[in-house]
Amino acid sequence: MGRFSEFLALFILFFPCSGPANARQNSDFPAPTPGLTQAQILEGWISLFDGSSLFGWKPVSEADWKVEEGEIRVSQGDRGLLRTTSQFDDFEMVLEFKAAARGNSGIFLRTSPNPTDVLKDCYELNIADSRDHDFPTGSLVGRAKCDLKVDDGQWHRFRILADGARIKVWLDDEKAVEYFDPQPLGRGYIGLQLNSGPAAFRNIAIRPLNTNSLFDGKSLDQWSADQKLESEFKITGDGELRILNGRGQLESKDQFGDFVFSAQVKTNAAGLNSGIFFRCIPGDLMNGYECQIQNQFKGQDRAQPLDCGTGGIFRRSPARLVNANDNQWFAMTIITTGPHVSVWVNGYQATDWTDSRKPDPNPRNGLRLEKGTIILQGHDPTTDILLKNIRARELTRRRPPTQ
Repeated sequence: MGRFSEFLALFILFFPCSGPANARQNSDFPAPTPGLTQAQILEGWISLFDGSSLFGWKPVSEADWKVEEGEIRVSQGDRGLLRTTSQFDDFEMVLEFKAAARGNSGIFLRTSPNPTDVLKDCYELNIADSRDHDFPTGSLVGRAKCDLKVDDGQWHRFRILADGARIKVWLDDEKAVEYFDPQPLGRGYIGLQLNSGPAAFRNIAIRPLNTNSLFDGKSLDQWSADQKLESEFKITGDGELRILNGRGQLESKDQFGDFVFSAQVKTNAAGLNSGIFFRCIPGDLMNGYECQIQNQFKGQDRAQPLDCGTGGIFRRSPARLVNANDNQWFAMTIITTGPHVSVWVNGYQATDWTDSRKPDPNPRNGLRLEKGTIILQGHDPTTDILLKNIRARELTRRRPPTQ
C-alpha cells in the first residue's frame, strides 16, 4: 500500500463509523456519530457533523453547501464560511478534508462570525497548493508555515490542539505547525471555508479541554443540599453520585454563565425523569434552564421524544433525537454562550437553540444571561439515576478587537 492508503486503513481502524444513518430510527441503537467510537465519546468527544445534515452549522455567505454521501461539500458561490452555531475556546479537534487541485479552502479556528482579517478575527488553518500560496496546506495563514506535502484530490486528516495561547496542528499524523499567540483570541466558532474550487469535509469531531471537576467521587463539598426536600443524594462504592426519590435538588456552589458542562449519566429504570438545570437563580427551587433527562420516545421513532427528550431544553426546545437508553451510561455535553444553547448526547448534537425571549432575571419568564448555579434534579419518588465525571468551566471571553 502507498502512504495514503496505509494512513486511511489506520484511520478507519481507529475511527470506525458507528453505523448507517437510518439506525437513528431504530429503537435499539443510538444514532451514529461519524468518526467516533463509544470509548472516545465517554472521554468527552462530540461530533460536529452528523453525516446527514447541516444541523449545528450556519452559512455566512451564499454558496452551495450541502451534504452528500456522508460529506459536507461545497463547489461554488460567494467566498465565505460555513460555521458552527456553538463557540469553543480550548479544544482538541479532528477532521478529514479533500480539495481540488490548486483549490483554496481552510479551517477557521476561534473565528468571529464573519471574519475579515485572519490576523485579528481568527486562526486560519489553510488548505492550499504550495505552488500558489505562501502558506500552503497545514499552515496558519500569516502566522506559521507548514512544509509538508499533500496530494491533490485525496482525503487528508488534520488533528488540532488549541490550548490557551498555543495551537498545534498535525497533518496526516505528522506535525505541521506549532504557534504561540501572546494575545490569544479566546472563544470563537469553527468555520469551513469556500475560497476557490470544490472542497469536502467529513468525520469532524471536537473535545473541549481544561474543564474542572465538580465531583471527586468522595464528597459533595462542591454542592449544596439545602433544598434536597424528599430527594436523597448518595455516593456509591464506585465513586458515583446516586440521586434517589424526589422532589428535590443538589445545587452547585459555583456559578456559570457562558460555559461548557459534561457528565456521564445512567437511569436505573425505564422511563425515569430527571434534569440538569443551569443559569439557575441561586437558592431557588429548580429555577433555571432545564436540560432534560428522559429517554422515552413514541413507537420506534427516536425523532419523536416524549416529554422533550434527553438533551432537549424542557418547555423550550425538544431534542431532535433521543440518543440514549435507560439502564445504560450515556455522555452529555452542554455549551452555552449568550442566548445560545447546544447539547450533545452520546456525542450526537440533540439541541441547537437560541433563546429569543426578552431578557429577564428569571429564566422561567425570559432570557437569562447572568451566571447561575447548576442543579441536579430529583424529580419524583421513582427517581434513581447515577452521575459521574461531572465537569464544567466558564468559556474564555473573546478578546476585544484591536484597531
